[in-house]
Amino acid sequence: MKIAVTHPDETARRHWVRALAARLPEARVADWPAPEAHGADFAVVWKPPAGFFAAHPALRAVFSAGAGVDHLLRHGDVPATLPVVRLEDAGMARQMIDYCLHAVLRIVLRADAYEAQQRDACWRELAPVARTDLTVGVLGIGALGGQVARALAAAGFRVLGHARSPHRIDGVECLHGDAQLPSFLARTHVLILMAPLTDDTRHLIDARRLALLPRPAWLVNVARGALVDAQALLAALDAGALEGATLDVFDTEPLPPEHPFWRHPRIRVTPHVAAATLVEPSADQVADKIRRLLRGEPITGAVGRDRGY
Repeated sequence: MKIAVTHPDETARRHWVRALAARLPEARVADWPAPEAHGADFAVVWKPPAGFFAAHPALRAVFSAGAGVDHLLRHGDVPATLPVVRLEDAGMARQMIDYCLHAVLRIVLRADAYEAQQRDACWRELAPVARTDLTVGVLGIGALGGQVARALAAAGFRVLGHARSPHRIDGVECLHGDAQLPSFLARTHVLILMAPLTDDTRHLIDARRLALLPRPAWLVNVARGALVDAQALLAALDAGALEGATLDVFDTEPLPPEHPFWRHPRIRVTPHVAAATLVEPSADQVADKIRRLLRGEPITGAVGRDRGY
């Protein structure tokens, strides 16, 4: 059995090779594009280069080396019948919970306002914001989003969840489908985006949907930058329709130095760090799934090409 690994980050690529080789000693794990990596049975990839899949015509499955799979589904060379498998949590949920909880707590604690007052040497106590005064809406309550919604509810916030299909999460009111999206948005003060990027969700949060949010309202995007219409977001912030935005993901990454997000007073930017892929637990998961596939057993995390996740 041969496993090929490709990743644009050399350190991550070598880490994956070592981790998989340790867990699957019976396999030959190779760092693409080394000659011994050609003709693999399985592949672990992140943003694979053009020609990668042509070099592996007998692949039995390809595993995404990160939480998202849009980089694969948009790749023109992926065979239509090749199973695509996503990572499920693998240590990312705890990080995502911490990031989102921090973003929401900054709102409750009036952190932006106090930081502005400090710059002006202004000593003024502001009215506190109670957790029960804010409804947090998590758009996308799958493997990661569901855990974030559950953790925010346990922290004392009113939490709504929305997904394409029905879900049940203790302490969270779950809505679903296009018909319930306007109601979800109209009740959401802090909108946390955790939905996958598909043809249906690209620019899902546009001017029309931003206008549905109540006042005050904030946006937190930890999913994919293209879920949000950037110009509509800037217009909503400038008009005061949104109080602020915390953005970890962007249409173009790295975010270009000239982009207005960097200098907007109501936007906080972080460089796609809300949930880093942890190679060791991720390799545990991939190795287990490869063994299951070799035994002819079903696996979880298989991506539905029709729905895009």
